[in-house]
Amino acid sequence: MNVSLTDRPSTDRSTGAPAGRTVRVGVLVAALLAACIAFQLNASMLSPALKNIEDSLGATSAEIGLTQTAFFTSAALFSLFLPRLGDVIGRRKVLVGMLALMVAGCVVAALATSVPMLFVGRIIQGASGPTVPLCLIMLRVEVREPKRYGTLLGVITAVNGGIAGVDSLAGGFLADKHGFQSVFWAMAGVAALATVLVAVLAPETKVPAADRMDWPGVALLVVSVGSLLVALNEAGKLAAANWGLVAGLTVVAAAAFALFWRTEDRSGHPLVATRHLKQRSTWATLLTTVLTMTGVFAVMNGLIPALAQDGKAGFGMTAEQSAWWTLTPYALAGLAMGPVAGRLAATYGYGRVLRLGLVGAVGSVVLMIVTIPAHSRPVLLAASVLVGITYAGVANIVLNGLGVVLSPSENPGFLPGLNAGAFNLGAGLSFALLYAVKTAVLPGDSADTGGYVAGMIAGVVILAAAIGTSFLIPKPVAAEARD
Repeated sequence: MNVSLTDRPSTDRSTGAPAGRTVRVGVLVAALLAACIAFQLNASMLSPALKNIEDSLGATSAEIGLTQTAFFTSAALFSLFLPRLGDVIGRRKVLVGMLALMVAGCVVAALATSVPMLFVGRIIQGASGPTVPLCLIMLRVEVREPKRYGTLLGVITAVNGGIAGVDSLAGGFLADKHGFQSVFWAMAGVAALATVLVAVLAPETKVPAADRMDWPGVALLVVSVGSLLVALNEAGKLAAANWGLVAGLTVVAAAAFALFWRTEDRSGHPLVATRHLKQRSTWATLLTTVLTMTGVFAVMNGLIPALAQDGKAGFGMTAEQSAWWTLTPYALAGLAMGPVAGRLAATYGYGRVLRLGLVGAVGSVVLMIVTIPAHSRPVLLAASVLVGITYAGVANIVLNGLGVVLSPSENPGFLPGLNAGAFNLGAGLSFALLYAVKTAVLPGDSADTGGYVAGMIAGVVILAAAIGTSFLIPKPVAAEARD
């Protein structure tokens, strides 16, 4: 992959790349991969260490869970505007700043002696939220040939579904042997290395015509999406939720978005031009992303591992066994499939490959549903691999790519940023809705699998809706190969 690429003058105006510059694409990909791996460790390496943190800080599970929620909420909110800030002041500068904040957040969390201090550390780490979309934009500037970009897009995005399961295993090992602090120090080391690599190896690019940020629009959009995310997290508590708070936050979210729309209509340098929000390339892509995440995320990251560990209705596995039978093969399959999916999307069409992945995800979840009564570990393993291939390795890759290739040339950072927010919104909705269905059908502990089955059926229905909305996404002609 040690290839040189010289930008053509005809592309300089839209990408902001200096004319005549030669970039070694292999070197750039290595730097961007390091950044994405550093972010993924922040997202997934801590999961096996949560019990260790709980015991070490004398906290409750709910308190530690709240620190995780804080990280993902922070990541979603920073994703809304940092890619656009990169368009304005320089993408390398913004990415280096994000990675440096990631290091700072890891250090604060490693030194944490209380839950509030850990909470602050995780929020700071969340500033790295748009790492993957920003890396994809930087790659797009340098690689204009569709098939090559599709392949490299898959390589970079594939780690977003888990680093072959090694991240979780390493997190568990470090926490067991050296305490949860060692997990954060390891994250800090990788993030520091990524910071140096991006600063030294990645070229600087920006949009020449973009010279101002729409900070009033940023504030209103962050309030709107932030209120909605907090409302979803609260609703996910089901019977224990404060539904008055949920209703109030939903009203705040709607009012802030209405003000945001009005502000963008009047702004001379909007964060998001309303004409772009009205286009199918924007709302259809975002809607498909939200529906896809809502339909599958809690299935693979909640219901299936819970079923595997359920001693009454499920397989009675330990947490470690559950990871080996479900999450690790799921992550490995997604990692292997990612580059293939990216190239297929550029060759045969992003829409076709996306729908192939979504249909495959539906089939994989249905396979789980019909085979649950058999309690077959090999079938559980096979279904996890299939979801890894179809969702993590295909649908997730293509949806990330669509956010980049469908974004308008004068504002290339806006759709990837909103799409990153859509991924997080869908993840929150997934746990709120699918677990609500599970609890409604079969509340409390039971030897009956009906609750798990109901939650998965709800996921299949939502995924079917995602297939329908995917037909509304326009074809990204410039990003697909012409035979």
